[in-house]
Amino acid sequence: MEGATLLRSSLASSNRLFFSFRSSRRLPCFSLPSSRSSSSSSASAVRNHCRCPIPNPSRRSLLRPASRLLPSSAPNVARSFSSLSPRAVAIPFTHILGCRMRSWKSSGSRKSLRSSLESVNPKLCSSGTRRPGAQVISVSNDDENKVFGIVFRTPPNDSTGIPHILEHSVLCGSRKYPLKEPFVELLKGSLNTFLNAFTYPDRTCYLVASTNTKDFYNLVDVYLDAVFFPNCVEDFRTFQQEGWHYELNDPSYDISYKGVVFNEMKGVYSQPDNILWRTAQQAKYLVLCLPSISSSFFFSSKYFDIDTSCFHVQLLQALFPDNTYAVDSGGDPTVIPKLTFEEFKEFHRKYYHPSNARIWFYGDDDPTERLRILSEYLDMFNASSSPNESRIQPQKLFSEPIRISEKYPAGEDGDLRKKNMVCLNWLLADNPLDLETELTLGFLDHLMLGTPASPLRKILLESGLGDLLQPLFSIGLKGVSEDDIQKVEEVVMSTLKKLAEEGFYTEAVEASMNTIEFSLRENNKGSFPRGLSLMVRSIGRWIYDLDPFEPLKYEKPLLALKARIEAEGSKAVFSPLIKKFILDNPHRVVVEMQPDPEKASRDEEAEKEVLQKVKSCMTEEDLAELARATQELQLRQETPDLPEALTSVPSLSLQDISREPTRIPTVVGDINGAKVLRHDLFTNAVLQSLLEMGTKDLSFVQLNQLTGRKTGGISVYPMTSSVHGKADPCSHIIVRGKAMAGRADDLFHLFNCVLQEVQFTDQQRFKQFVSQSKARMENRLRGGGHGIAASRICKAKYCGVDFRTNGWCQFLQALEEKVDQDWDGISSSLEEIRKSLLSRQGSIVNITAEGKNLTNSEKFMSKFLDLLPNSSPVATASWNAQLPSANEAIVIPTQVNYVGKAGNIYDAGYRLSGSAHVISKYISNTWLWDRVRVSGGAYGGFCDFDSHSGVFSFLSYRDPNLLKTLGVYDGTGDFL
Repeated sequence: MEGATLLRSSLASSNRLFFSFRSSRRLPCFSLPSSRSSSSSSASAVRNHCRCPIPNPSRRSLLRPASRLLPSSAPNVARSFSSLSPRAVAIPFTHILGCRMRSWKSSGSRKSLRSSLESVNPKLCSSGTRRPGAQVISVSNDDENKVFGIVFRTPPNDSTGIPHILEHSVLCGSRKYPLKEPFVELLKGSLNTFLNAFTYPDRTCYLVASTNTKDFYNLVDVYLDAVFFPNCVEDFRTFQQEGWHYELNDPSYDISYKGVVFNEMKGVYSQPDNILWRTAQQAKYLVLCLPSISSSFFFSSKYFDIDTSCFHVQLLQALFPDNTYAVDSGGDPTVIPKLTFEEFKEFHRKYYHPSNARIWFYGDDDPTERLRILSEYLDMFNASSSPNESRIQPQKLFSEPIRISEKYPAGEDGDLRKKNMVCLNWLLADNPLDLETELTLGFLDHLMLGTPASPLRKILLESGLGDLLQPLFSIGLKGVSEDDIQKVEEVVMSTLKKLAEEGFYTEAVEASMNTIEFSLRENNKGSFPRGLSLMVRSIGRWIYDLDPFEPLKYEKPLLALKARIEAEGSKAVFSPLIKKFILDNPHRVVVEMQPDPEKASRDEEAEKEVLQKVKSCMTEEDLAELARATQELQLRQETPDLPEALTSVPSLSLQDISREPTRIPTVVGDINGAKVLRHDLFTNAVLQSLLEMGTKDLSFVQLNQLTGRKTGGISVYPMTSSVHGKADPCSHIIVRGKAMAGRADDLFHLFNCVLQEVQFTDQQRFKQFVSQSKARMENRLRGGGHGIAASRICKAKYCGVDFRTNGWCQFLQALEEKVDQDWDGISSSLEEIRKSLLSRQGSIVNITAEGKNLTNSEKFMSKFLDLLPNSSPVATASWNAQLPSANEAIVIPTQVNYVGKAGNIYDAGYRLSGSAHVISKYISNTWLWDRVRVSGGAYGGFCDFDSHSGVFSFLSYRDPNLLKTLGVYDGTGDFL
């Protein structure tokens, strides 16, 4: 079996305390198929329809960061059920609604608005409609991380990608800021905490955030001018650059397609797992406004791209044949070249109007100044018919299920008969649901699929039919044998029937209730500004003329749900939902995906044939003119803006920037021989700090339920990092967890259970998560090739690099086979590894809470440390951490490239100072942006400096070029 990995969203917050424990013992050599250790540094960047350069996925992180970029065609931006699994990642979230709309009218009552937003301590909340029909919400509170967003409803009629191309293009110069790329100039000189734009299937969002007030207003003004008065509607060359154009460098050469969005979407349409994930995810996501305070009903690998897929059109046409969701707002590469400049301009005129806008302000700035800036733009417009033209029509439910079978591009390696994918998708309703029903569906999702011990997920994983994928109100398997395709649907439906008839265990209901309520009260948004997450939650209803404040309320429906479960029992609450929305719902689409090793080459040949026909229809004069136009566009792209144009972009001076850094209070101490770092911070009383195997007294199901009932999540994962000034890396085992302060004893008790009492005796469970790990790494090869390149070249040639990429895949493949051949040996080795790693010697404890809770938790921490061995009984072995330097190429079936090159500047004599970081940002936002992205057509190009190892790296993302990009890297010195 191959594996999918849980992506869960987390929402909320109450009193908390954060805890982590780290063991620094090196991994000795045991009899597993490889002796190299794993690195757990950051995950690959999530791909999106955004303007930001793709961040370097190879940066070190002890905290398992959330996705670096928001997926912008993706529907989810702000809340995440973030369990502390090393595989969990906070993703953006919102809703896309395919149901009947009712109008939302602002009551004008500040009291009601304050109650809706009481979790953000608002001083002043106001909402209403401003001339000429723009709807505005303004939240004033003490949060210094100010947020502005403007959202337009932009439903496309075809898959030419107009909304996506327009999202890219409006930020390429405007009336007041006549540069080619004011967005890039902002990146160079802004203190923004968020700067991006997203394309959804039915809306386009432009979002900024900053803690500096002057910077914030600068960003707001640039974005408002960009969306209302962009130069792109008069500049055909911007349309060519960001959308598509024919490229011909010489009349004797073949014609090719170029364009940033075109190449971005070719990358999207190359990823089979992304294809199925997006197909099923979008199918369900567009149906129902899911609870803004519960899980979003999906399950997938964090390496899956939340993006548009090449088969989603067929699926969405099946699920939504009557509305806009049947087409691809991001753009289908085979359809994008049909888009004309006139259609592009008309789309902007039609939808980018204040009457069709939802505008959000949030933070500690002056609310009157916000409205003054806004009025300068809104007062220039009259009312428009845009709101009526952009409304999304609902899809009526089907009378019977349908089935779709499609091919996906696959490599020739492995047994293709066992690489099928199957996914069941339901359209749940054609009318809005009340908030309590939505919340209940979220709990039901978590009960069925939220943890490895959840019944539906567990049955599928143990069925041997394949591996689990759970998009929004969808469920499926990948790695399915041809003979088992029909059995998948049978297993899913029979399990759902059994759950409807028998209900859920009381312990499981209690665990789900605690997990979801914990995340609601914790309100942890990870790296995203809090105001941004609130906005995107609100926009999920607001964009459909529903109440924007309803998604921000959870206390009342949560209490009502708990009371109902207490009075009626969980079966009476959840079983009717399973029957109504799933079992008795005929609007079901089953999608089968079959591997085809010839599909990629056929698609490539089809594109060549189209271009050959285009060229054959051209005269010599036409070809000469196209070659001239190609050179003219390239010259424009590579010519810097004039100095007077650059001065139009607002920037900050040193006087605008505080010289005082933000400091985290840290007290270093010692408990029972272990170093302890204490952080006295306000956390609302939550305490933060092998999970799929059972102990002697608890099955893995019981252990998962106990963890869910008593804590906010526990994770265990390895971390390997280079060390400045040393040839060898450091390696740690990280244990993290969080709980309400009153549950500190339970948290540390469960730490001990997980670390010392878990038994390595369940062969099938172990094989399942080895298979899932292997699948995740294989998925990265297509969707995160830049991450693979970064791992191979950017992290100082130590073993963690090889483990995380090619060598890691080979290791897992060998381990998967060895589980069946020598389970006793594997089990013995796992036990020996545990003994070698777990001891107080060399351990570090990091705990965060308010002062009183820090003191109260020390006795439980001391007890936990006392139970650890003072030192390891296993002697450490030498560890050859170095990997050989070599040029290499990894060949995969994809339509785009990921190109990396790096060198160690410490070896060349560089001594660490701030200059390398400054020059890295400068090169990324100038030379690489212009030559790799703008001129070269790649979706991203950037460089990075690893101060620990001294490696300075160049990377590109969804790149149509290879040697040309390497040439750009080599020309950096001359550019500087």
